Amino acid sequence: MLMDIKAWFREKTPKDVLKRMNNFVESVIARIPIFSSLRTKLIVPYALLTLVVAMVGIYIITRLVSGSFEERFGNQLVEASRVTADGVVRMEKKHLEDLRLLTFMEGVSGAIEAGNRESLQATFEGIAINNNIEMIAAIDDQGKGIITLTYDPEAGGTEFFTGDDYSTFGWVQSALSGQFDEVGDKYAGILDTQMGKFIFTIAPVRDADEKIVGALLIGSKIDTLLDELKLQALADILILNPEGSLVTTTLAEPEGGYGILEIDGESLRDAGLTSLNREMELYGRDYEVLYTPLIIRDAEAGFIGVVSSSEYIATALTTNRNTFSLIFTFGTGAVILLGYLLAQHVARPILQLRSMSQAVAGGDLERSSGLERSDEIGELANAFDIMTLRLRERTEEAARLYKEAIQRAKELEEMNARLQATQAQLIQSEKLASVGQLTAGIVHDVKNPLAVIKGLAEELSEEGDLDEFAVDGLETIRDSASKANTIVTDLLKFARQSTPEMQTRDMRATLESVFRLTEYLVRKGNVTLVPDLPPTSVMATYDPQQIEQVLINLVTNAVQAMPDGGTLDVSLKEDDDNLVITMRDSGVGIPEENVVRIFDPFFTTKPEGEGTGLGLSVSYGIVSRHRGRIEVASDVGIGTTFIVSLPLQADSSDEQPMEVEKNVASSSRR
Repeated sequence: MLMDIKAWFREKTPKDVLKRMNNFVESVIARIPIFSSLRTKLIVPYALLTLVVAMVGIYIITRLVSGSFEERFGNQLVEASRVTADGVVRMEKKHLEDLRLLTFMEGVSGAIEAGNRESLQATFEGIAINNNIEMIAAIDDQGKGIITLTYDPEAGGTEFFTGDDYSTFGWVQSALSGQFDEVGDKYAGILDTQMGKFIFTIAPVRDADEKIVGALLIGSKIDTLLDELKLQALADILILNPEGSLVTTTLAEPEGGYGILEIDGESLRDAGLTSLNREMELYGRDYEVLYTPLIIRDAEAGFIGVVSSSEYIATALTTNRNTFSLIFTFGTGAVILLGYLLAQHVARPILQLRSMSQAVAGGDLERSSGLERSDEIGELANAFDIMTLRLRERTEEAARLYKEAIQRAKELEEMNARLQATQAQLIQSEKLASVGQLTAGIVHDVKNPLAVIKGLAEELSEEGDLDEFAVDGLETIRDSASKANTIVTDLLKFARQSTPEMQTRDMRATLESVFRLTEYLVRKGNVTLVPDLPPTSVMATYDPQQIEQVLINLVTNAVQAMPDGGTLDVSLKEDDDNLVITMRDSGVGIPEENVVRIFDPFFTTKPEGEGTGLGLSVSYGIVSRHRGRIEVASDVGIGTTFIVSLPLQADSSDEQPMEVEKNVASSSRR
């Protein structure tokens, strides 16, 4: 029988053996009613194995393990000391972070300079609670306390005190005088206050002129710090001052008093020791204490002592290490084997559920577990399938509602844009209609008298017996009549508002024609024209004569806005179904209060006699009748940008001109 079993093992691979054993364990577990619970399946086998391993471990520890515990105990003390020192460093780092937050917070320096306790109280209370700060103090530039806050994280309450005097502490005076050491202008130390003993960090507070108006102190209770360090270091902690006297400790007072814990700080420094290990008897037991310097802000602020009982130091027993290795190997192998078998029976469906949950989290809501079991895993899989189904339904509903909300938002946005454009169109139309009515009534009655005045002035100037004064006066009359006639002519153009003769033309060629017509004006004004045109034609439907008039007017205005010369950038590009012409000059700019008025008739910023104020109004009307829009943005001293947008194709189905957006945007540059 034994030989047959050995032969069967030789014929099977390790994988076959593990699979056969896994099936056997699963069949046995399935037949035992007590193993129907997942908790039982996991706990009972491992509990039994753990009990066996524990019994073997006790035997090994008591009989077979050898070695020296003294080294381990010493390392434990050193590690505890390092953990304690790291805890102090973390506390100091937190103090510095909190100080930086407070010193640069808006209003703190002003409140300290003015001694405003109410403002400081409101600021300190929120910061103390949010950042878990046990104490915050504000002092004036003489070291007198303005207000002190203490916060108890466990009780969740705050208290405020006033009238404390910190001027006697040297590190306070160093901070207030703006002294710097190797680390910086912040100092730290141990402070005994009416609220207890604290480890403080102080930072000077400066006003906008970098003048020190006071200082802020942030502190942590030493007792609270020691309680935390005790849990981390797994040892009792004591703190000594630089003279070696006890400041505080987590130990209860020994029968001989706290004096036995103190050291001679000067002797320790003179000996040049970085640590000191002492043995002593406390509470009838043997203890060892490791003293190391307490370093705060790279300066010695005292000493830290780590206290631990040395009762666990014992002489290790030595025995047969091969026996120990063999027993431990068999125990470890049994744990690994049983863990593998349990993983195959229990962990596989859990991993399957995890994979499914990851897929669902990634957005695949069509997945299902596919597990049918009678234990807790089956219940979990069923609950997960129901949850996925409901999540899928809610996601679909949310997507539908979101789509409807987006559509509604787009509709509202379009309606709002149309409403704003209509309002702008109505306002401008009212202005244009008023000016048109006024112009239509006076233009013809004015032109004829002006022509008579100009003609008589020219005829009289030809008389030979006139003196120089009369000749100059007649010349002035003729020039003034010419200017008045020009204004009336512009009014006539503005009032007529002729319908564009739409043609399909190349806007690139139109711009080049504008450049040629204004070449002399640009060169005379010492302006550099920088065109940015496409390499090929840009075809659009527009009235070339009217659009050319608009562009020439914009170029002329740009040149006049640069009396000392400058740069005029002109670009042309297509944007969806529109072509966009941008003219950007480096001139004097338009004040913000005038930007919104530049399209109004008769409004001009040019000197008297150099403009009628109708050029941009006429341009606005032309662009409006082309179903386009004109925008302007200007920075005083930097320049002005005009943007003209025209549709590429005219819409013949609508007889009314499209409303024009008169977008006026004022921007500032730093």
